[in-house]
Amino acid sequence: MTTSPPAARTTTTRPPTPPPPPQPPARPSPPLSSPPSAPPSTRPTVRQLVRAGGGPRYAAALLVDALGTGLLRPFLLLYGITVLDLGTAATGLAMTGGIVAGLACMPALGHWLDRGARSTAVAASMLVRVLGVAALLAAPTGGVALFTAAALFLGIGNQSWPAAHAALVASVAEEHLRDTVLAAARAARNAGLGVGALLATACLAGGPTALRALALASGLGFLAAAALARSVRVRDGAARARRAAPAADGAAPRLGALLLANVVYVFCLNVPEVALPLVLVTVLHASPAWPAAVFVANTVLVVTLQVPVTAWAAARWSRARVLVLAGVVLAASYLAFLLATPFGPLAVALAAVPCTLGEILYAGSATALVTARTPAPRRGRALARLQLSTGFGLAVSPAVLTALAPVVLWPVLAAATLAAATLVHRTTPGTP
Repeated sequence: MTTSPPAARTTTTRPPTPPPPPQPPARPSPPLSSPPSAPPSTRPTVRQLVRAGGGPRYAAALLVDALGTGLLRPFLLLYGITVLDLGTAATGLAMTGGIVAGLACMPALGHWLDRGARSTAVAASMLVRVLGVAALLAAPTGGVALFTAAALFLGIGNQSWPAAHAALVASVAEEHLRDTVLAAARAARNAGLGVGALLATACLAGGPTALRALALASGLGFLAAAALARSVRVRDGAARARRAAPAADGAAPRLGALLLANVVYVFCLNVPEVALPLVLVTVLHASPAWPAAVFVANTVLVVTLQVPVTAWAAARWSRARVLVLAGVVLAASYLAFLLATPFGPLAVALAAVPCTLGEILYAGSATALVTARTPAPRRGRALARLQLSTGFGLAVSPAVLTALAPVVLWPVLAAATLAAATLVHRTTPGTP
């Protein structure tokens, strides 16, 4: 059987395709997302800080509250002694009880913040001080019970406000602006405290009547500030969902070493108010104008440098490293006080400048570090614990600062602060 050969296939020859012309390299397409925010290295404007920190009404609440606090807090001891005719011991004991009561409320406040409270908690810290002022105004001469109640309410409000404010800022501010917003709020608060204290000082010549008027103005300021803060209506709406799935936010970090170091760092806040007047007046026999000048200079430096120094440091180092640097600067300033004392009041006043710089670095990094290291579901309790350590340091520091002779005080403070900075360096990982 034969088979026919297969049919021949016909093919057509196509002309060669010319190569495509060379194309310029393609530019990478931008990501399909919203426009990025300003980079951390860009210094934000005042308007950006106000908007990032809760808006104009909240900023106004902070200023009014600081002004009211400045009118009353520096002269609460005088109010008990001169207006209510209480003994110095009874007045001091009541004020100490107020601080202790405020610290005892910190755990409950932390749990409340972790349940989502933000502007309500801030407003509550202001309203409870209104109750304190009301008790102060209602107290008759010799009314130690009402003065004690006033000190308790004022102490609870004063200790609760920092943690509630930091939690609100952590909820509303973008990550790269958070440190600067906290620094700006501290600068504004120091300015309000200073203005309030100056106004109150000018009115002290009026005697008990003037002190009662100052207390009334302070209470009205707290009431207005509470209304402004509450009107912002900020709440952490995701708190309930996060509590239902806490593992998504990671394990809670160990903050014990950081909080222990914070107790030592806090001593720097009382150096201008307690240690330097003691050295200038009792050791150097200088005029009382010198401590006042140092305190005013400290306030001015904090108000003007807190934001730029915090932004500058945050753009270069981690928060933990900034906190370590703050400890080194503070320790060096304490040794500078020791060396400057034999040279007179001017040398001591000049040595206060690096101490203020260390205070600025500490204040701009400690709260921000705890906020950044703590998962959101536990942030309220962490901030409350931070305020607990801060309040404890502020409570014990006057006794320590006044119990030690200056020749011993400054080396002890320097060594303790260096040890605290070393503890932070060894136990706290850096956070960008």
